[in-house]
Amino acid sequence: MLMETLGTARDLGRLQEIAGVFVRHGLGDVVRRLGLADALERAGHALHREHAADLARLDPPVQLRRALEELGPAFVKLGQLMAGRADLFGPEWIAEFEKLHSRVPALPLDALRGQLREDLGGDPETVFARFDAEPLAGASIAQVHRARLQDGTEVVVKVRRPGIEDVVEADLRLLARLAAMAETEWPALRPYRPRQLVREFARSLRRELDLAVECRHAERIAANLAGLPWIAIPRVHWPHTGRRVNVQDYVDGIPGEALDRVDAAGMDRTLLARRGAQAVLKMIVEDGIYHADPHPGNVFYLPGHRIAFIDFGMVGRLSARRREELLQLLLGLVQRQPEPVAEVLLDWAGDAPASDLGMLEAEIEAFVDQYHGTPLAQLRLGEMLSDVTTILREHRLALPSDLALLIKAFVSLEGMGRALDPGFHMATEALPLLRQVVRARYRPKAIAARGWQLLRRSLAAAEQLPRDVSRLLRNARRGRLHLGIEIAHIRRVGDQVDRAASRLALALVIAALIIGSSIVMTVGGGPTLLGLPAFGFLGFAGAVAGGLWLLRSIWRGSHHRDDTDGDR
Repeated sequence: MLMETLGTARDLGRLQEIAGVFVRHGLGDVVRRLGLADALERAGHALHREHAADLARLDPPVQLRRALEELGPAFVKLGQLMAGRADLFGPEWIAEFEKLHSRVPALPLDALRGQLREDLGGDPETVFARFDAEPLAGASIAQVHRARLQDGTEVVVKVRRPGIEDVVEADLRLLARLAAMAETEWPALRPYRPRQLVREFARSLRRELDLAVECRHAERIAANLAGLPWIAIPRVHWPHTGRRVNVQDYVDGIPGEALDRVDAAGMDRTLLARRGAQAVLKMIVEDGIYHADPHPGNVFYLPGHRIAFIDFGMVGRLSARRREELLQLLLGLVQRQPEPVAEVLLDWAGDAPASDLGMLEAEIEAFVDQYHGTPLAQLRLGEMLSDVTTILREHRLALPSDLALLIKAFVSLEGMGRALDPGFHMATEALPLLRQVVRARYRPKAIAARGWQLLRRSLAAAEQLPRDVSRLLRNARRGRLHLGIEIAHIRRVGDQVDRAASRLALALVIAALIIGSSIVMTVGGGPTLLGLPAFGFLGFAGAVAGGLWLLRSIWRGSHHRDDTDGDR
């Protein structure tokens, strides 16, 4: 059964390693619930359980975080993604996920030389005027070296770790299958859509493996922010950039976490906080593509109160429709208007049962209304968004993934702003931009552009209408028109009838074996086994085995129904 689930034996060794790490970190129940322990042991792979009892005394968030760290790049990145899903996990889980780091030692230059020679067309010492063998920084996917181009430009060279793509792809295959098994074994997880979460994570991680994609993101965002002269984005050197290596300008500034150096340089912290917030808010609200990880390690402060953003491996995107919804949500929060906030969130929580919608709406309105009369400077927009996701989590509703990433960026941005300036107020910075965007949407030129686009779509639909009607009538005349109604309860009933029929057929076979074996037992002669007629003995043994299997199937079906009823 496990091999059918896996589809291939190529990942069985890695699956054994994952199960072993989970057991070793006190998560053996997860392994058993997924049915991996018995299946792997039947395949001849025993799981080692030493120290599992000691680790089981740790809190579950700590157990999972340690297991993810040990499992390597894909799992660490998954944990970092989950750190932004406050709509799925409570604060104690988020706190542990935020501690995740790869703990991968940097590779020596000789281990990278062959790959660099292929990608650069020569040894790095000959392609560059200078190439530092010691890396500036390292992570699970890539490491960064400082270098100088032949024209004297100081650059950083980001090199992907050799062989990492095969490791990540194997882990992504297993994560997809484990997510499917988790949805089957834990019906309570289905509202959170584990398979969809893993699919979105896989797309994001594959983009991050392509180092040229990061550079395209950087250039696009640099073009969008060209009107803000105090924002700097490193320039890309495309002749040396590809899928496994990229080269960008070296940023010589004060790291975002070195606030003592900011003070020593005489920089205005308040001005830096405002300029950084304006840039990120513009990316989000106006441009629809933004730096999704604006933590201090990805920010440098430059002379003239300029700010440099680096590392665009993780970016967020918002469609025009999503930006309109976000605009309505943020304006509702900032202006303390509960109705638009509730309307947007109820749209996002479209899977909520109708019986829960009234309660959810009332809770959201009460939450926003509590800020009525609060001065704008006292609103903490990031905290308000986090509280909203908590409300959704308590109702077992999940935000769309693009919005979960956005809220994480908002919280990080507000935290950076307050670290620079304790008096920083995100709501105060956001409100003028939000109003500006609203005014821009209702300018005559913008209205005319939207009207023309709507007219073109309407005319295109009208042009297709006669053809669609003709096709519909033709299919009806030929008997090809079918009306399909799909009802989940009917399918479930059909599955139950099918299982009952299978058990009944097995029961008939068992009864026939018992009767036939009884007759054979009364006939003398023939081979014997343990002093009994061999065929009669084997018949009884088969009947006992079938009976035990039938009892186990009935018990498991009853247990599964009880679990499902409990989840409801």
